[in-house]
Amino acid sequence: MQISSPTHRFSPLHLRRWFVGLLMFAGLSTQALAASPEALRAQFASLRESGAGQLLDQSIYLRSTESADRMQGEVHALIDEPFEQVRQQLSRAAQWCDVLILHINVKYCRAQRTATGDELVSGVGRKFDQPLAEVHWVRFGFRVVSDRSDHLLTELRSPTGPLGTHDYRMSVEAVPHTGGQSLLRMTYSYGYGTAARWAMKTYLATLGRDKRGFSVVGKTPAGQPVTVGGVRGVVERNTLRYYLALQSHLQTHDAPGGNATQLGLQTWFNATERYAEQLHEMDGPDYIAMKLKEIQRQKTVAPPPPG
Repeated sequence: MQISSPTHRFSPLHLRRWFVGLLMFAGLSTQALAASPEALRAQFASLRESGAGQLLDQSIYLRSTESADRMQGEVHALIDEPFEQVRQQLSRAAQWCDVLILHINVKYCRAQRTATGDELVSGVGRKFDQPLAEVHWVRFGFRVVSDRSDHLLTELRSPTGPLGTHDYRMSVEAVPHTGGQSLLRMTYSYGYGTAARWAMKTYLATLGRDKRGFSVVGKTPAGQPVTVGGVRGVVERNTLRYYLALQSHLQTHDAPGGNATQLGLQTWFNATERYAEQLHEMDGPDYIAMKLKEIQRQKTVAPPPPG
């Protein structure tokens, strides 16, 4: 494409979409561009126009990148929730534990205030009932980067993660959209070294051997799509699980009659079952019973001290 040719005319919006698309195609971070509502809208418009990473729910787009020492998953979505409600829920650390605990691997979450700011103490484990003595503890620093009437950006960061990972990050950006909807961008990423690489290699050779992600990376001889496996598949599954937890909480947090917890769990499970080929791990009643036990436990058991 020769954009300097006088026979081609591009509006500023088209140029912005082209530039954002180029960065996404190259696998580069677009966080620096995500400093305004216009940038987020341009990213979503670019994905909608290309259809890249579109899932069964046509308003959700999932992408992932892999480098020698870092993995990242990213979801862009249009949701049927007013921006002000999104802003109220996601700008407070305590509400984030209601989000994270929906994820099947999160066994505990407690928000607390420290000398350096808000912190989320999270226990990450296996996809079944586990004692807290066996979970991996992750301490997220919680920060609201931008909180305006037209733009929200929050970030969770931990220097360490489960199974030898490091520089663990999750960020959510949101802006208002027409018709009382909101645009969201969620990123989930971590770095990994030798220990994490060996742990992942063991998992992929055993429990994760046949599991796949969502990105299409080829076709079978019969012409059927082949989706990504390996570490990128793991990242894509976890990214979507966290996003669906976020979406489920926003849909159910104000349920009447004290039913928000039960409804949130059922909503998350139903949402993951839409992608059962990649995300199914247990039956709904077993998931809900396990989670109700974990939620009660995190209310009564104090988090471990730092260190």
